[in-house]
Amino acid sequence: MPLSLLTVNVGAPSIDRARRQLRWLAARPEQVLVLTETKATAGSMFLAEAFTSAGYSVTYPEHAPGELGVMIVSKLAATMDPLGAALDYLHARAAGVVVDTDEGPLRVVGVYVPSRDSTLEKTERKKTWLVRFSDALKRTASDESLVVLGDLNVLEPSHQPAHRGQFAQFEYDFYTGLTELHDLTDLFRHLHPELVEHSWARRPELGYRYDHAHGSPAVVQRLMACKYVHETRELSPDGSRLTDHSGLAVRLSLTANRTLLTSDPTTAVNAQNEPEPTLF
Repeated sequence: MPLSLLTVNVGAPSIDRARRQLRWLAARPEQVLVLTETKATAGSMFLAEAFTSAGYSVTYPEHAPGELGVMIVSKLAATMDPLGAALDYLHARAAGVVVDTDEGPLRVVGVYVPSRDSTLEKTERKKTWLVRFSDALKRTASDESLVVLGDLNVLEPSHQPAHRGQFAQFEYDFYTGLTELHDLTDLFRHLHPELVEHSWARRPELGYRYDHAHGSPAVVQRLMACKYVHETRELSPDGSRLTDHSGLAVRLSLTANRTLLTSDPTTAVNAQNEPEPTLF
């Protein structure tokens, strides 16, 4: 069975939206979920508790009050990747796990890069995080296969539309540096060199491809598919949607060595909330 991964920005959900997201995520076929824009609030904690109760491996770094980050949910047995400990700035915005496969360990790193506005404070915050993350990636480099997934909040230099003036050179440099400094390939662009797709849009004609998956050479060799899942942005009959980001799904011709015994997290969380039976 091919190893499959999905990243999606859940948008710091409320409890009500988290419940709808849980139903959707539980029905997805992917074995590893990288959820970005999590927060230390009820909705994100609900997702973590639901998947944990159902037997999944859940990596959910401690989020400082008001801070955003990443959660990794896995049906596969996983150990902690060293990158999480190596990142010394806004550490909740990246997390990593390692899963064993028939071709050796696979490192899975989830990332939620800070966004910014035109203020110096937010710009320096983002710039500092990108430098510190790149440094952590370099310090934890190994021969093991690596895939980095998440909302990078940066665009490729050739992005269409160009959105001229909205992004600084340091942001484009981070994207290109993933390849030039860390030998990671944009998996979607590798399979679809000319295809224009967006994972977030202020208006339909002004889209942005913010959500990415990058892989090491060994991952590229095993790459079967990488495609956006746009249904997360579709409006439901009541006018709501799961999130304002599309998901990104990756499939690799690898086989996990150990799959966890999991149950339906929607059932697990409902059972968890039921009162204990009274014994007579």
